[in-house]
Amino acid sequence: MKLAILTSLFATSAAFAPAANTNTYQRSTSLNVAVDTSDIKNGLTIELDGEPYKVLNFSIMKQARGAAKTTIKFKNLKRGTTIENTYRSGEKFETAQIDRKPSVYTYEDESGNCFFMDSESFEEVMVEFKAIEDQKKWIVEGMECDLVFFKGEVIEVLAPSPYVYEVVETEPNVKGNTSQGYTKPAVLDCGATVTVPGFVEQGASIKVDTNKGEYMERV
Repeated sequence: MKLAILTSLFATSAAFAPAANTNTYQRSTSLNVAVDTSDIKNGLTIELDGEPYKVLNFSIMKQARGAAKTTIKFKNLKRGTTIENTYRSGEKFETAQIDRKPSVYTYEDESGNCFFMDSESFEEVMVEFKAIEDQKKWIVEGMECDLVFFKGEVIEVLAPSPYVYEVVETEPNVKGNTSQGYTKPAVLDCGATVTVPGFVEQGASIKVDTNKGEYMERV
């Protein structure tokens, strides 16, 4: 089976983000480069049997005799399924062509399909729910996201990270509570829920790592 790992070189593009957020994406196209198992990293997108797979995690097992082996868990970005394969150390791969286009989220239809506007051409792009499912809870109207294309099809949508959200619902901080490590759930204006420190109150703006789904700091 033939593998291909994504590597990207970025070109410039115009920024489009809320005033409180400075994250911007850049239009890019990957290049074909020869690599091996030592280049594997979480989040890389590879091509396996003509389909795109994302590296979720990997482990290297050293052996007393013989070469080490690398076990990789992948997610098929077209089907949503996962697989796990083991490869010999130094096994050769090559990159696949992946295009990234910054696009602004506009709306969602009754079928769950989401629509974006290309930040450069201003053309409308429809994205099926399966391509946006993992990141949908972080995306709000007017947010610039990164649309990932494989052979002309959107296979993934990446929300900017970190991103600043408003806390719209959380329990009030108990006066006099000085317990270190005290946390509580908070609902954000995007609809997602994250765990925040006890001092964060309703109406506060917080920075969130959308890749991990974790609170970073109050802003």
